[in-house]
Amino acid sequence: MLKNLTLDFRLIFGLILAHILIYFAFHDKAIFWYIFTGSILVLIVYSMFQGDVDDESSFIQYIFLGVISGMILYAIFWLGHQLIELTSFPFDKEIRKLYKWYAPLYFWQYIALVLVAAPGEELFWRGFLQKRLLKYFKPMGSILIGSFFYASVQIYSGSSLLVFAAFLSGLAWGGLYFWKRSMPLVIVSHIIFDLMLFIILPFN
Repeated sequence: MLKNLTLDFRLIFGLILAHILIYFAFHDKAIFWYIFTGSILVLIVYSMFQGDVDDESSFIQYIFLGVISGMILYAIFWLGHQLIELTSFPFDKEIRKLYKWYAPLYFWQYIALVLVAAPGEELFWRGFLQKRLLKYFKPMGSILIGSFFYASVQIYSGSSLLVFAAFLSGLAWGGLYFWKRSMPLVIVSHIIFDLMLFIILPFN
């Protein structure tokens, strides 16, 4: 099984490509959104050439479940932030830095967040990578490994908190994607989560 995985050129190349692109995105904070948006567009194109997009939920179902799951995931992160503040864990300063460095600031960046970043991350990490991992691992294994890979590209941010947050959100969206086999659903969930986190009720 692992031997077959190492011979999966498309998966390995896609993962290496993602690491290279995200590394350069995080390399210069001043132009992060330019490089990050371009990087996600490249990953979208790569993903679309690898197979069909799953869409097994109706419009009403993926909108409803997408909104609810996005709100629930945000609520979990909000509770975690409250716990950090109550226990005086040394993460509050890091959260403020992350918002300062990487949160969207201009109108076009918010558009890129909703129309490029959220859909692109789901298309690549769940629609391509996790789906491909299912060829080699059981569902739980593919979700865990896919979440690990999703979190792994965040190491270039220099924030262990961002790596951990990406792993948790990867588990949530990975599980949701396997459960409903609906890419629009996880994209809506991701968009709602991002809107809450960066626009409606940010933590900073």
